[in-house]
Amino acid sequence: MTFTLATWNINSVRLREPIVQQLMQAEAPDVLCLQETKSPVDKIPLDGFAELGYRHIVARGQKGYNGVAILSRLPIEEVASEDFASLGHARHIAGRLENGVTIHNFYVPAGGDKPDREINEKFGQKLDYLTEMRDYFAATPPEKSILVGDLNIAPREDDVWDHKKLLKIVSHTPIEVEHLAAVQEAGNWVDVTRKDITEGKLYSWWSYRAQDWDAADKGRRLDHVWATQDIAGSAHSSRVLRAARGWEKPSDHAPVFATFDL
Repeated sequence: MTFTLATWNINSVRLREPIVQQLMQAEAPDVLCLQETKSPVDKIPLDGFAELGYRHIVARGQKGYNGVAILSRLPIEEVASEDFASLGHARHIAGRLENGVTIHNFYVPAGGDKPDREINEKFGQKLDYLTEMRDYFAATPPEKSILVGDLNIAPREDDVWDHKKLLKIVSHTPIEVEHLAAVQEAGNWVDVTRKDITEGKLYSWWSYRAQDWDAADKGRRLDHVWATQDIAGSAHSSRVLRAARGWEKPSDHAPVFATFDL
């Protein structure tokens, strides 16, 4: 069985329903994982998605903030939803496909502006969230699993436009990178995107603040696709759909794709 998966922080699924449908029509991933849906589940515009073949959904939502959803052309059943760091936020959902693959969809807290938990509660919450993710996967090592989402960390030097300038900027600080590496190690996860695209600058997010985001190209790779060691070798064709960042009323994130032969 071959299937293609995409992950995309959509920054409001209702506001950006047209470009979600555009992606479905143009790219037709079998599984589409969305973050920051900013909608209760019962308010997600499912009818239009179903008409395009996405008749299956597992999701967690809340009004105006956060929210994660897995929209699928393939049957999928919910298997988990964790509230890491006890924030009461809709930031995780997991579903299992009929072939036995479990997909974890995460929206890790952004962490605020100052990388210091003593003066910035949100940064502490981010680190705590990652620590509990680590402990979760260490306690129950995942198998035949994929982890995707907006993890809000660009771990590698070539995942940001300027490594030295961003070392003290939330999303690329050493302590965040260390915490993310601990999550990856705990679950024996393989960074599928960088397995396929081993070298070179690679981004999935460009700030709304840049008037000409494309020319300035001050991006960060905040969106990730990981797989457990037992299936990582089946992954291929990783890519970032950069063009979507320039669609009408875009998200500040671009979708990230991978294909699996299982």
